[in-house]
Amino acid sequence: MVKERVIRENWGTRVGFILAAIGSAVGLGNIWRFPGVAYENGGGAFMVPYLVALLTAGIPLLIMEFTIGRRYKGSAPVAFRRLNKNLEFVGWWQVAICIVIAAYYAVIIAWAAMYAFFAIGQTWGEDPATFLFVDFLGNGNVDATTLAFSDFGEWVPNLTLVLAAVWIVTLLVIGAGVRKGIESTAKVFIPLLVVMFGVLVVQALTLDGATAGLDAFFTPDWDQLTNSTVWVSAYGQIFFSLSVGFGIMITYASYLKRKSDITTSAFTVGLANSSFELLAGIGVFSVLGFMALQSGTPIDEQVSTGVGLAFVAFPAIINTLPYAAGLFGTLFFGCLVIAGFTSLVSIVQVPVAAVEDRFGLSRLQGTIFIGGAIALLSIVLFPATNGLMLLDTADSFINSYGIAVAALISIIGVVWLAWKWAELRENANRTSIFKIGHLWLVCLGVVTPLILGWMLVDNIRTTIDNEAGVDSATLTYGWTVAGGALVLGVLIALVLRRKDVPVLVDEAEAEAEAEATLTGGKEDTQ
Repeated sequence: MVKERVIRENWGTRVGFILAAIGSAVGLGNIWRFPGVAYENGGGAFMVPYLVALLTAGIPLLIMEFTIGRRYKGSAPVAFRRLNKNLEFVGWWQVAICIVIAAYYAVIIAWAAMYAFFAIGQTWGEDPATFLFVDFLGNGNVDATTLAFSDFGEWVPNLTLVLAAVWIVTLLVIGAGVRKGIESTAKVFIPLLVVMFGVLVVQALTLDGATAGLDAFFTPDWDQLTNSTVWVSAYGQIFFSLSVGFGIMITYASYLKRKSDITTSAFTVGLANSSFELLAGIGVFSVLGFMALQSGTPIDEQVSTGVGLAFVAFPAIINTLPYAAGLFGTLFFGCLVIAGFTSLVSIVQVPVAAVEDRFGLSRLQGTIFIGGAIALLSIVLFPATNGLMLLDTADSFINSYGIAVAALISIIGVVWLAWKWAELRENANRTSIFKIGHLWLVCLGVVTPLILGWMLVDNIRTTIDNEAGVDSATLTYGWTVAGGALVLGVLIALVLRRKDVPVLVDEAEAEAEAEATLTGGKEDTQ
């Protein structure tokens, strides 16, 4: 029986691939997480463990995932199956993780899009916290922070409509294909993001108090370098900001042509991501310095991360800006939208590519089937009055017990159980200017698993310590989300164990075959 042949696209250019990978890595966490993490873990001194983590874990893991994707020419489940049949479950586990993340990540983009509009006239008023939790998320009726976990509440109509629009645009981009959709979007949005954020930072640097904010951000606390927690935080920031460990980079790299430079691309993406995080830190702390000056309070009382920083602290700051407050707010929330959107596209691409490759579906079929299902799940659950609680819990558990653990298992499986490190190193070196040697194995196969293992132990200890203050429904939901992703991955892999993978043909190779057929199989020697 002749296997079905599935033609897979290639990136149009290497620059397009790099921009798409940067778009995936540069997301909401770069803007609203990194500045606070750096400040709380030694300020300028945090740059030391952060750069060590980038060079010893982030880039080595990027190189591994890029090489797996290009070498085995398939989405995460297909690539892992081709590498070793027993590892296919890791790919499906990563697909399940991406489904969970995409479902709640999209609603944050919808929040940011609405706040970009609110910023024009500072619709949030004098009390941004009340506006966020009561007027906006609470639909004007309840305080979203006081709801019990089991209280679904009601849908927020405007948020539901904007979330639906986010999903329509996302699925249109993915449905258009790798080259016409994802690559074209990245070529427009990533330069636009850099320009917009650059303008935002320049404006922030002109504010009174900006220098004090930067002093607080960069002044090193060298004593923190002996604190193991600081090092774990640095590695954690690298893992969660580079989009490694949940199938994105494997999937993106699977569309590379066989002669693409792997190691240079990995260094470019890693350094670009870290550069943007540093830029975000400069911008955020310039603004926090201004806020501290205006309020007469210390800068450390202004520091926050996540939802609190983006949707409470920044609106309060915007209210006090001496000029161009609407422009500043629109730029800030516009940057959140763009950074989040390019990341969302990459996250959804993982399950779409998986069902395409594994079941021989067309791009349109895959987008409608799996992309539409995730969008429906997202629209049903997260624009409700208790959506923030669902989001926070899912995010906490899927990051702590999903991404980090899947990354750990993938490294152990690839490097130590399947013993593929030498083959992957040779494959990467064959087409790369910068060659990797045994130091790459030490960083990838020893340093990274040890750090990920320590993070897992630390996360478990933290969860146990905090269980007393968390209701059983929240814990049940969190463990169900994290454990369900693993169980789903294992079950799908078991069901498909005897089902062969369709023949996946690289687009460039298919064109070469067609040309050879037309010329009678003779090589052009001219």
